[in-house]
Amino acid sequence: MQLRTELRDDVTIIALEGSLDSRTAPQVQQEIEALFPDHGLVLLDLSGTSYMSSAGLRVLLLVYRRAQAGTARLALTGVPDEVREIMAATGFLDFFTVAGSVEDGVKALTV
Repeated sequence: MQLRTELRDDVTIIALEGSLDSRTAPQVQQEIEALFPDHGLVLLDLSGTSYMSSAGLRVLLLVYRRAQAGTARLALTGVPDEVREIMAATGFLDFFTVAGSVEDGVKALTV
């Protein structure tokens, strides 16, 4: 799993690439914590995520809680269909603003 960041229109975009599972989740969680601002706008781009286990969903939940604890606003984009279905079935999807593209996510956060 690799993470890369980009700043676009005051939005920190954190893109995840690879498999987010029980093996990679602890490292990803740690890296996101280091990249996540206490204040501001954050878009998690999951379009490069090839697989996400329940450990990956837990990472998303912890990121959500981190945003709620500070004053950061968080949105997701590129959520794989199977992950979206699981998140919707559990009510987990309602926690997030979900955008269809990075551009839409940036717009949703900056409006």
